[in-house]
Amino acid sequence: MAQTPTPEPLSAAPPARLAALRFVLTDIDDTLTEEGRLPALAYSAMESLAEAGLSVIPVTGRPAGWCDAIARQWPVAAVVGENGALWYAEDRVARRMIRWQAQDEATRLAGRARLMALADKAMAAVPGTRIASDQPFRLFDAAVDFAEDAGPLPLEDAARIAAVFEAGGAQAKVSSIHVNAWFGDWDKRAGIESLFATRIAPLESVIGQVAFLGDSPNDAPLFAAIPFSVGVANVLPHLSRIAAAPAYVTQAPGGRGFAEFAAALLAARANNNMEENAA
Repeated sequence: MAQTPTPEPLSAAPPARLAALRFVLTDIDDTLTEEGRLPALAYSAMESLAEAGLSVIPVTGRPAGWCDAIARQWPVAAVVGENGALWYAEDRVARRMIRWQAQDEATRLAGRARLMALADKAMAAVPGTRIASDQPFRLFDAAVDFAEDAGPLPLEDAARIAAVFEAGGAQAKVSSIHVNAWFGDWDKRAGIESLFATRIAPLESVIGQVAFLGDSPNDAPLFAAIPFSVGVANVLPHLSRIAAAPAYVTQAPGGRGFAEFAAALLAARANNNMEENAA
């Protein structure tokens, strides 16, 4: 793989580009969270963005069951889960949950046993791993844990897990804690494109109003697709393994990095409004 370019610091981002943002897409684990917990300042930052009229949309490898709760209870416009296999958006006026999935039920169920057999093979090949504790809430993928409740093991071991899945014909993506695998042709970018086309507008038509924040190799599809992409500081050790780097990087890691980004965005919007009112 060619050397991945180093992102610029977030402080170098043009204020006008920050002020133009309307949609904030964000990974969850180690982008909003720190040490497995969602800190108050990250949740508060999401609330502040939503109150300012921005749409916050988590894009995560976490399971369908978690996504239903997030869509209902967090200050978000929608959530994309299982690395793009599905999205949920609550219509709070109509009081109903709108759900989409990338694959029909018959196809999903047909591949399930094969996928879990590959997970068993991967765990046998890499001692110290385990099936992810959130696996019972997943619809489309298998998640092998190497750094959440297991290990933590090095990313080289995560790559070995991914290789077992890929040898069996599955897609595999490495996050900061799990290796997620599935039979299908989706990724985080495909999930976002479906959500935008259905609920907002074609992604390419509003791309200048969209930011994405992430931290790990499974975020590469959106780092590549979204020009205003931001890595929180803990992305830096992963850059050599990420197919596409973010354009910018925060000073702080995890949820503090997300809050740093939100503060910069809101400050840029406030300054822009002051300049427009003074004109």
